[in-house]
Amino acid sequence: MGVLQKLFGNTKLYQKYTTFKELGSYRAIFSPFGGQIYKSELVRACIRPLAEQTSKANPHSSDKRIEKLLTYTPNPFMNGKDFLAKCRNILEVKNTLFVYIVRDDRGRASGFYPVPYASYEAVEYQNGLFIKFTFSSNAMKELIVPWADLAVARKDYLFSDIGGEDNAALLPTLEMINTTNQGVANAVKSTSNLRGILKNTKSMLDSEDIKKSRDQFVQDYLSLENAGGIAALDPTMEFIPITMSPVVTTYDQMKEFRENVYRYFGVNEHIVEGCPTEEEQEAFYQQRIEPFLVALSLEFTKKVFTERERGFGAFIEFAADRLQFASSKTKLSLVSMVDRGAMTPNEWRAVFNLPAIEGGDLPIRRLDTAAVDPDGTTVQEEEPAEEPAEPAEEPAEEETDDQR
Repeated sequence: MGVLQKLFGNTKLYQKYTTFKELGSYRAIFSPFGGQIYKSELVRACIRPLAEQTSKANPHSSDKRIEKLLTYTPNPFMNGKDFLAKCRNILEVKNTLFVYIVRDDRGRASGFYPVPYASYEAVEYQNGLFIKFTFSSNAMKELIVPWADLAVARKDYLFSDIGGEDNAALLPTLEMINTTNQGVANAVKSTSNLRGILKNTKSMLDSEDIKKSRDQFVQDYLSLENAGGIAALDPTMEFIPITMSPVVTTYDQMKEFRENVYRYFGVNEHIVEGCPTEEEQEAFYQQRIEPFLVALSLEFTKKVFTERERGFGAFIEFAADRLQFASSKTKLSLVSMVDRGAMTPNEWRAVFNLPAIEGGDLPIRRLDTAAVDPDGTTVQEEEPAEEPAEPAEEPAEEETDDQR
């Protein structure tokens, strides 16, 4: 409790609040419906590449202190990679992400913590907007935070001004998948339980004799010791085999169920399995990674800096190099951009996550390349003109006898 209290401070100051009402008397009280979807292995498989690829982004800021904070220690529990991964996980599961901005005595941001809430409610206190969080853990049951100290990202943003919609639309598909899995398991059990009927022609057998006859047959012929697979019966007994063919969902139907979940999260089977083509990876970045990073950048810039600071160019940006998603073949082909001066050696090395080298920030160019004039002629570098040599001094003429 001490660490959380230090992180969030004293929130008892806002206990005399009233419920906040949006337009149309809409009460902003939210309990994420279907929050247990993360227990589904298919849902988790879809969210994992979203979180992992998002966590590759690098924070940049005009304030190097903030940049260092977001890179290494956003809060006492996470580094920069874990912070972005958890932010993305919360957004995908609950459709609304709240990041609490911890501030020091001077009002400067000193930490960032994604709030793992169970539910939240928008409330008012002294004409200010606050968010009241409730938690399922025993460490902290309730937390009230000013709206100005929360960076918010939303998905499926429609009815409420505060947060996004829930994942109720996905639940029918998940229930169908769960029912199908249970049906397959029950079918396997049913086919292994009853193999046939042992018919005895003797009349007037009591239940004990019937049970004894059955157990003896199972022991002799249906156990692993019966290696030959042959059963011998007398004329009073007859074994009638039963073939059970329970109806289960077909592979095509199961595939359609999986595709529904893939489409909901904006991934495909190649993305989930980690073997996408370069074109699929580029499309995945543009549609599912970049929009989230843009939203996070704008929200952090707005909530961390004042309007005056933003006016002087203060910013926070989360950016991932698109070349990180390129294939090794594409990265190697960029070497042609280096010897033409389009990239510096260090820029090319950064694509492979290699350290910079001395002198690598200077562009280089092959000797057989040169700039071209608009008319298509090659620009020849002018050599400096040689200065004219000073005339040599003529030797003095000797005086003749007549001149003397």
